[in-house]
Amino acid sequence: MGTDIYGFIEVRDRFIDLSEPDDEDEILRWHPAGALDHYYDGRSYYAFGCLFGVRDRTFEPLAPGRGFPEDASRASTRAFREDTDAHSPSWISWGELESAAWDEPAALRVHSRAFEYHRGPDGEWVWYGCGTSDERLAELTKTSLRTVMHADEHWPEGTEWLDGDRLFRISRLTRRQVVPDEEWGDVWTAMKTLAKRHGPDHVRLVVWFDN
Repeated sequence: MGTDIYGFIEVRDRFIDLSEPDDEDEILRWHPAGALDHYYDGRSYYAFGCLFGVRDRTFEPLAPGRGFPEDASRASTRAFREDTDAHSPSWISWGELESAAWDEPAALRVHSRAFEYHRGPDGEWVWYGCGTSDERLAELTKTSLRTVMHADEHWPEGTEWLDGDRLFRISRLTRRQVVPDEEWGDVWTAMKTLAKRHGPDHVRLVVWFDN
């Protein structure tokens, strides 16, 4: 059974929320700026683990197990309470995301499968993926597919195999590789735009998971 992520981008501001029929006071509080599934519809356990410590333990998570905020917006609170399978709620501000060390390698463990790099037009090695050509690596190492799928158990970090314009290496993922802009960029753009107007600590992502 898979695990999915849900939540809201929230902004703290003074305004009357016309989507709430009883909202008549302009007081400083958290308001919904959009449901997460409008911006992100993926399922990456590496990303879930890197950000919130859910399903993967490759990285020291940025915001693990903070719980559901007591001052969350009413829309977020209703959605969380209505999800009977909800677990592992947490939240993270744009200020924390903006200051995170995205190029930091995983601190907890080497990745289990070899990284693949392709030579770019300038001759430099460009990261292509991990576990993307296991069959070819098994041929190069004269081992089994099962062995290369658990490469970290058989070769030390930094071991490399050159295959023409392709290179395999036992290495560590970075936060940017597991939370790529191709998947999360719309979330970050929305939060960054709100932060320009309201401040980085007045914009946050509230999340929870279910199976």
